[in-house]
Amino acid sequence: MNQEITAPRDQLDAPVSNFSVLLSSTPRGARLARLLAADQLREWGIAGTACEAARHVVAELATNAATHGRLPGRSFRLTLYVVGRTLRIEVTDTRGDRLPVLPEPEPDAESGRGLLLVDALADRWGVAEGRFPRKTVWAELRLP
Repeated sequence: MNQEITAPRDQLDAPVSNFSVLLSSTPRGARLARLLAADQLREWGIAGTACEAARHVVAELATNAATHGRLPGRSFRLTLYVVGRTLRIEVTDTRGDRLPVLPEPEPDAESGRGLLLVDALADRWGVAEGRFPRKTVWAELRLP
């Protein structure tokens, strides 16, 4: 017997917005990721604290990709999705051998708090190992 399985009607009607760009694994590429993400979020009508939080998350993940996920001649990819009321931010780099972990920085350390910021701002975040040598660090934020 052939049965058709369908999703609820409201899920089928929910628009999915996405944006993806390949950027150089440099400080300039990380800065450009933040600027492009902010422009895209404004275009989608995402403003206020949600936009600010997303900009900070993009800045941290892109900086980590350009700093810790960098291989000479390789780029990183920034991808943004909005599905329903959830914004998903993904940053894919080519250092799958270096998975991020939440640090415990010394109180007087000048760096090392980026993932703590992501953890505080995002509703969920994690790492997906891709086809070698890639990994994707992602974060999800609920939109108002």
